[in-house]
Amino acid sequence: MVANWLGNKCFKVVHQKNLVYNTCWEDPRIDRQALSLGPDDSVLVITSAGCNALDYALQAPKSVHAVDMNPLQNALLELKCASIRCLTYDDFFNVFGRGYHPAWQSLYHKHVRGALTPDTRAIWDRRLDFFDGTSRRKSFYFRGTSGLFAWLVNGYLKRPAGLREAIAELLQAESVDQQREIYQKREINRLLWSKPLRWALRRDTTLAMLGVPRSQRNQLDQCYPGGIGGFIQDRIEAVFKTLPLRDNYFWRVYLTGSYTPDCCPEYLKEENFTELKNGLVDCVQTHTNTVEGFLTEHDQPISRFVLLDHMDWLYDRYPELLASEWQSILNRATSDARVLWRSAALAVDFVNPLMLQHNGSQVQLGDLLHYHDELASSLHARDRVHTYGSFYIADLFGHSVGECVETRGAAGVAA
Repeated sequence: MVANWLGNKCFKVVHQKNLVYNTCWEDPRIDRQALSLGPDDSVLVITSAGCNALDYALQAPKSVHAVDMNPLQNALLELKCASIRCLTYDDFFNVFGRGYHPAWQSLYHKHVRGALTPDTRAIWDRRLDFFDGTSRRKSFYFRGTSGLFAWLVNGYLKRPAGLREAIAELLQAESVDQQREIYQKREINRLLWSKPLRWALRRDTTLAMLGVPRSQRNQLDQCYPGGIGGFIQDRIEAVFKTLPLRDNYFWRVYLTGSYTPDCCPEYLKEENFTELKNGLVDCVQTHTNTVEGFLTEHDQPISRFVLLDHMDWLYDRYPELLASEWQSILNRATSDARVLWRSAALAVDFVNPLMLQHNGSQVQLGDLLHYHDELASSLHARDRVHTYGSFYIADLFGHSVGECVETRGAAGVAA
């Protein structure tokens, strides 16, 4: 009980007034296949760093509603949208690709600031050094709480002789076979997984910096051999040894502080930047609210819901909020709605038993969900981030968007 209280307190302190996520850690490549977006779709996505909201916009849906309780996360997406509208591609890539621009303060005041809402303008007026390269943490991708941890990890990588060079070789590898060979030959396992690093990965402060609440830690400590520390180590080894790194921009930016033109989110590629600038960015709207709060106030139906892993945050401490959130989803969903979510656990069982009102009767949520287990399993295995335990794709009301495997059980799809 004391450990849970301390963990939750630490998480709250870290998240209250900080930018937590400077990049999204959910792979939109698999989301694209899972969502099957069309021109009539309206998407709700939890904002995070906004990368995936822009990725969905490139599919030209009717609208993308980015919802987050943290105003700094929405301010980051608004800054990206304003910069797309106001900057050239080269300047934009320097800011959000390289992670800094030596002329950022001038660009911001001359071009970007006037395109921001007053609240967002006030946020970035106080944080211009996030992008100008003048601070000790030069790149924006070393800012925010998750960025601070990435910066500390980069400092750590310089300490064991040869580790930094070995990681650079991994990122340049041409194939997974070559990655495995480098990993073994360079003894990366021995160099990387020191006792101090394993100790740090088990601390609540570290996990809070990465956006991992105590409830997620508890799930892994209870169901995974070696607990959360073992889970993280196994997942990172799997990324290095079994998944192609050439286009794995998630780990590249974390390990280097920058993207390259060939290894970056879709919104940072020149042809996609042009499409966004030519109008697709206008379908993105931000909302500083809870999911339930937004859906209660929003008067238009939503056909796609991307809930990330936030239900892990709710189920153990606020089960009544989890139920009321799903009620708001049912109330606002179209008849062909699809919902995506992720979990730290290898499988979750807290969604299906929820009791909700539907068509004047009380029903179990599981009776309304048709899971796509085979599709989720196939996509989850190819997830470039590879840090979630399970991935879920479910259609509401029994309407299928694609090949569907129906089940009343938990649709846990473990990596």
